[in-house]
Amino acid sequence: MAVKVVRWLVLLAFGVFFLLPLLAMAEFSTRGAGGTRSLDSWSGIVTDPDLVDAILVSVQLAVAGSLLVLVLLVPTMTWIRLRLPRLRRPVEFLCLLPIAIPAIVLVVGMAPLYAWVDYFLGGSPLTLTFAYAVLVLPFAYRAIDAGLSAIDLKTLAEAARGLGASWAAVLLRVVVPNIRTALIGASLLSVALVLGEFTVASLLNFDTLQVRVNLLGKRNAGVSIAVSLLSLLFAFALLFLLSFVGERRRGAAAGEG
Repeated sequence: MAVKVVRWLVLLAFGVFFLLPLLAMAEFSTRGAGGTRSLDSWSGIVTDPDLVDAILVSVQLAVAGSLLVLVLLVPTMTWIRLRLPRLRRPVEFLCLLPIAIPAIVLVVGMAPLYAWVDYFLGGSPLTLTFAYAVLVLPFAYRAIDAGLSAIDLKTLAEAARGLGASWAAVLLRVVVPNIRTALIGASLLSVALVLGEFTVASLLNFDTLQVRVNLLGKRNAGVSIAVSLLSLLFAFALLFLLSFVGERRRGAAAGEG
């Protein structure tokens, strides 16, 4: 009984800690003149064309960055586990390196490269996909590595190859379905990071969601807070979705067992 009480008290404390700032943001974004409540700040999100464009750009970057990281990591990590296990530690070090390097240092190194990227591909904000793929590497790597560690990859691959499957079929029909939850987790973490990233986009002079929110904060704090709250709620919804998918996956596996 005492353990349950302590558990609920801890959960309540964490709930208050996380919910109070969100409630304060909601209160501020709906604050009108004369102490009244107004949704002008929220309606301002859809009436500002620059903000809408920035949101669309960030969503496209989130999707493109997630897909690029998955396309790069899943085949590479699978092949290393099956054929080149000695490279696992060096590749892990390289993938986790961006989390140890400050974003400002990464931008200093990327700026000369982006001069060539702009020259060959133009100045579209979608070229930030390459920079964001580097930023999300540590988080996506850990999620995918956990998924691959949870299955007997070598046995599954050898069985599929013994039945005549090509390596592409092994990857798409054996590996990917068995690490679906890990792939979803890596994707959602990537999306949350991209939607909240400011430093790289700002220093490389691209107009993304967080850059626009920063500019709005200087002339319309209500809209800025409303967009920030909406972004946080979207990230929380993604995390709850991941938890829900993971529970369904475990429940299905337990039922089959």
